[in-house]
Amino acid sequence: MCGIAGIAGGHIDPDVLARMGTVLAHRGPDDNAVAVLDGAGFAFRRLSIIDVAGGMQPISNEDGSVSIVLNGEIYNHLELQQELESRGHRFATRSDVETVVHLWEELGEACLERLRGMFALALWDARKRVLFLARDRVGKKPLYFARLAGGGLAFASEIKALLQVPEVPRRPHLPAIDHFLTLQYVPSPLTAFEGIERLEPAHWLRWDDSGIATQRYWRLDFGSKLELPEPELRERLLELLQDAVRVRLESEVPLGAFLSGGVDSSAVVALAAAALPRLKTFSIGFKSARHDESRYARLVAERFGTDHHELFVDEVTPELLDDIVWHYDQPFGDSSAIPSFQVARITRPHVTVVLNGDGGDECFGGYERYRLARFSPYFRLPRPLRRLGFTLARPATRRLHLATRLLQSQPDDQAEAYFATLIHATGPLKAELYADARLRAEAEHPAPPLRDLRRYASTLPSYLDLMLATDTAHYLPDDLLVKMDVATMAHSLEARSPFLDQEVLQFAAAVPARWKRRGGRGKLLLKSALKDLLPAEIIERPKMGFGVPLGDWLRTSFRERVYDSVLSERALARGYFDPTILRRLVDDHMAGSDRHQYVLWDLLQLELWHQAFIDRVPTARPAPAPASVVAG
Repeated sequence: MCGIAGIAGGHIDPDVLARMGTVLAHRGPDDNAVAVLDGAGFAFRRLSIIDVAGGMQPISNEDGSVSIVLNGEIYNHLELQQELESRGHRFATRSDVETVVHLWEELGEACLERLRGMFALALWDARKRVLFLARDRVGKKPLYFARLAGGGLAFASEIKALLQVPEVPRRPHLPAIDHFLTLQYVPSPLTAFEGIERLEPAHWLRWDDSGIATQRYWRLDFGSKLELPEPELRERLLELLQDAVRVRLESEVPLGAFLSGGVDSSAVVALAAAALPRLKTFSIGFKSARHDESRYARLVAERFGTDHHELFVDEVTPELLDDIVWHYDQPFGDSSAIPSFQVARITRPHVTVVLNGDGGDECFGGYERYRLARFSPYFRLPRPLRRLGFTLARPATRRLHLATRLLQSQPDDQAEAYFATLIHATGPLKAELYADARLRAEAEHPAPPLRDLRRYASTLPSYLDLMLATDTAHYLPDDLLVKMDVATMAHSLEARSPFLDQEVLQFAAAVPARWKRRGGRGKLLLKSALKDLLPAEIIERPKMGFGVPLGDWLRTSFRERVYDSVLSERALARGYFDPTILRRLVDDHMAGSDRHQYVLWDLLQLELWHQAFIDRVPTARPAPAPASVVAG
């Protein structure tokens, strides 16, 4: 796992490359390199995991004409190496990265179709004068780029590295800011900076003197369904999960696992512990019983004999907030970044690689909002009947979060109904809040998830497939995977996600909806496949999510920061928001209402991002101090 950056075209300044690498030091503390090639330049920071002794990058082919830097892991590299050696290629290292160099020589862009893993890569082919960038199928590893004057291109694992290039501007991108306040994240390919773009998952980019071309090379297929008996589906799923965990155990450095006590992380721990006795596991607990899952994590740790470590969180410091804002590069409103950041901090002193359960909900229908699948027939009723139904349902559903969202939005179709469950700042709230005419104009454009919900509503087999496809395309790569990648790499920790193995993903997409959710219950096939592996209490427990007592923290730990940031003269002078509405939101929350807690958190993140990235150039920071750990 590494941090990568570089420039192609024009004058390549090694000092600029060095600065780009320096701000990525947390991604690779073990070694660094700056390489000026014929027409391009790379900066590289290394976190040594495979071929620790010989896998330093850039790595080149036999004659040095093709060079690569890659962030991630290629899990099928040994099979590919054997095949390539049989064709006459000579390997100088045991690194998985070198496989891609020789595969490029054989297949060009099509080499990506042969890779099983997580990756963001940059390859320079000096003979063709081509820079080739690519990301893995679901976007586990990040890659950003900026077009330079004169036709050049700069790229990096993190935006802060691109901001070291003098001609890359630091200007807020208002369409991205509007979408952020709607979704709690900035959707790809946008970023919060004008002139900086994010390469989308499952896409490659090819740059040469004629310009830039991009193309998608893979798409998850929800259309072809496996009509097999449930026992066969269970058996196949368990085989795929076992294999996905197996290939992710390769490491020359210590490896452990995050353990929340939910079904997904517990399954990963159970399968990994079978191969690694005394597997180290790590979890976060909260004093608030409503948010604490620690007893479930301990139950799984005891069942599989892991070396378990816990951190209990009561309050969080403003300094932690500063760390998070700096590392995420863009406004990021998912408050579960806080426990993710903290569990990564306690994990790194013990291991360098960690497995997690990310992706299980998107694969097998775990989120409570997928309950909407039960109401698919309702949206085929005439509009007057739907409106009447909302009116009659209001008194009975006042306390249900999902129903409240639907009653507020009164959607006209399935797409609008699901989108209503995803948003933070609603259209009516933004109409009140926005003072900037440009933001008001941007608010008229649909957010990418709603656009895709409408586009695919009539093409997928079921309403559940529509929701899963949307989350896999947007919420998963732009929120959850960003959260995990940044939180772990901030602490020089590699995270691997067996549920996001491409074989598991495609199998899950092919499973009919009836085996995922039925009667309000989710993850039916997954839980059935795991019933003989996990304790019954884990299989049967309700889903909690990775929530935090955000409303309380905004009134306590972050209270001064809210007033000093959101309502500061500097923030108000940006002219985005109506000061009266801002003060009303803050005052209502401090008086005890949690109605707009997530919007207030987003507004705080937005202003702190401005202060850290727009008001000044971000520079390298010292690593945070390790947190106290309780060993179980």
